[in-house]
Amino acid sequence: MRPFYGSHGGRSQAAVRHDEQVTHYDVAIIGAGSGNTIIDERYAHLSVAIIEKGLFGGTCMNVGCIPTKMFVYPADIARDAVHGPALGVDTSFEKAHWPEIRDRIFGRIDPIPVAGKAYRIGLPNVTVYDEECTFIGERTIDTGSRGAISADQIVIAAGSRATVPDIPGLSEVEHHTSDTIMRLPDLPRRIAILGGGFIAAEFAHVFSAYGVEVTQICRGPVLLRREDEEVAARFTEIAQEQWDVRLNTLIDRVDQGATGIRLQLTDSTIVEADVLLVATGRVPNSDLLDLTRTGVETDADGVIKVDKFQRTTADGIWALGDIANHHQLKHVANHEARVIQHNLLHPDDLVANNRTFVPAAVFTSPQIASVGLTEQDARAQGLDYVTAVQQYGDVAYGWAMEDTRHFVKLIADPSTGLLLGAHLIGPQASVLIQVLIQAMSLGQTVDEVARGQYWIHPALAEVVENALLKVHLR
Repeated sequence: MRPFYGSHGGRSQAAVRHDEQVTHYDVAIIGAGSGNTIIDERYAHLSVAIIEKGLFGGTCMNVGCIPTKMFVYPADIARDAVHGPALGVDTSFEKAHWPEIRDRIFGRIDPIPVAGKAYRIGLPNVTVYDEECTFIGERTIDTGSRGAISADQIVIAAGSRATVPDIPGLSEVEHHTSDTIMRLPDLPRRIAILGGGFIAAEFAHVFSAYGVEVTQICRGPVLLRREDEEVAARFTEIAQEQWDVRLNTLIDRVDQGATGIRLQLTDSTIVEADVLLVATGRVPNSDLLDLTRTGVETDADGVIKVDKFQRTTADGIWALGDIANHHQLKHVANHEARVIQHNLLHPDDLVANNRTFVPAAVFTSPQIASVGLTEQDARAQGLDYVTAVQQYGDVAYGWAMEDTRHFVKLIADPSTGLLLGAHLIGPQASVLIQVLIQAMSLGQTVDEVARGQYWIHPALAEVVENALLKVHLR
């Protein structure tokens, strides 16, 4: 990889040249989500092109993690309100005012990408292309109405998109994905959600907590099947108590009926809904870029192949985020952006990514968090392992909550004392797991984490402490 810095002083005529109607840059970035975070003051001497059609700021900011969690928080409050009487407090849920919730959320979010785009446009060394693009050469890109550009280094950060399965009749009725469902004009009375993954689980929680009749249709025997088997089973059980869950079921046909959308299911039943949300996963946008012209290779799922430095199989082209990994997590994309940010500036001192222990959380009801191997993973790999399970209700704070359903599950190597995986289902799971992520990332043993520090009593964190103390090592 050749260095490309040091000779330019901002975007001058020398920095941006026109060779046969092709505008040249030092760096071109496709996608303005995590890719946009690469450019800081250290890039001021480089000419930079940012290409983004529509979602400046990316999926997370506009239609993903941030707005969804802003819907989840009031849903948590609404759901928690119904538990008050069991604790001697007269609380109840009356009504969710959808327009107020929606407008508060997007009233805060929508100005951010507008301001971010304006800021980039205002930088003297940055050109923003509000265009769709495809490759027309090894490091040459067609930006549509604004012509072709080339760059010494290109970063592909074009993200992913929601998938919509081929179901008879679906294209003939109005339906939503996670991109559009949060902009509904009014709260529906009934919603059908197709999918058994984390997006479906989060929206099922939101709408059911707001008082909507929710029917979730899942093709598998459990919801959240990629979670640890005990967590998936417990979540499925709890979800079935909160909304209508149809397992081992698909949709045969979709029609617009007189009183709503009619879903004919494979179990021969009919579900009617006012709104249909299709939440069956996301696919990388690599197929939209004509990568065959570049030498950039993808795997069978369309994920761009990268090495530990985030380099693709084509010289001078890098990739990050949903288009370059199977995690589809914002914190992974941000980490990869920092790796590329450094490596572009320091081609002789590359840093590697770290995907060893990647955590994830599902903000549903109850909350779920995980890191490392599931028990089924450990079993499939033939590993020697032990497990420990600690119920929330068996520690003081969980007892105060009258908790009877939630737990922490740990998987450890009995010889080394190192954690192999951690899985939580219950309140504050996404926060409680952080000490376990740290332990795994820093190579701390179960005993070091459990006994090498104080744990505040009677904080809920004691559920993690007690789980660690239950792990039996050799």
